[in-house]
Amino acid sequence: MALILNIETSTTVCSVCLSMNGELLGIKESSEEKSHAKKLTIFIDDLLKDRGYNFDNIDAVAISKGPGSYTGLRIGVSTAKGFCFAKNIPLIAVNTLQAMANGIINKIHSDELKIEHFKESILVPMIDARRMDVYSAFFNPKGVFVRDVKAEIIEEDSYTDVLNKKKMFFFGDGSEKIHDIIKHKNAFFIENVNPSSKDMLKLSEQAYKNKDFEDVAYFEPFYLKDFVATVPKKNIFK
Repeated sequence: MALILNIETSTTVCSVCLSMNGELLGIKESSEEKSHAKKLTIFIDDLLKDRGYNFDNIDAVAISKGPGSYTGLRIGVSTAKGFCFAKNIPLIAVNTLQAMANGIINKIHSDELKIEHFKESILVPMIDARRMDVYSAFFNPKGVFVRDVKAEIIEEDSYTDVLNKKKMFFFGDGSEKIHDIIKHKNAFFIENVNPSSKDMLKLSEQAYKNKDFEDVAYFEPFYLKDFVATVPKKNIFK
C-alpha cells in the first residue's frame, strides 16, 4: 500500500491531500490568493499530524505539474522535490488539466454532477493564462487526452468543427473568460471548478504502480508559456 502526498499549487488554490491506494485520507486547501509560500508546508505538516503520520511514512510525492501560474508551480515543485531529496522517495508529476477532467468524471460517477449524453461529450478544462489566453486540452469521458494541451486565444468560431458534432463541457477559471464568446448550442459551462489535490489521486496512484517517476534533480514544471516578469504599476514611472 502506497501513502502518497499530493500537492496542487498551479493556480490560486493551495491544496494538499494524502491518499492510500487511490483513496482520500485527508485534505487541506485554501483559495486565498498568494498563499502558497505561507501555507503549503503548514498544510502538509498539519495534515500528516491529523492523520497520525510523519514524513517517514510517505512513499511518494505527487505534484500537479501544470500548466498554470509560474510562481505557484515553482513553489509546489520546489517543495515536492525537497521532500523527495530529503527522504529519497519518488516524485510523480500529474498534468493539471487531466486532473481537473478526472475531478469532473468522479463527480459524475458519484452522481454529484449530472450531465446528459456524457458518454458522447468532450471535456475541456481551462486555466486562465493571463490576458486573453487560456491553457486548455480535450479529454474523452474516460479522462484520456483527445487533444494535447495548448495555450490559445479563444474566438467566436473556436472549436466549431467539434461543437458541430459533439457536446463540449468547459470548466475551470479560464472558461469564465469565454462564456460570452462561444455561443454554440453544444457548448456548456460547469461553474466553480478549480484544481484540487483530491482530483490527482487516481492518476498519482496509477503512476506509482507503473513506476512512472520523474528525475528529481532535473524535473521542471510544465509552464507551456515563457515566464514574463512585469513591473508593478506603482513603480512604472520611477
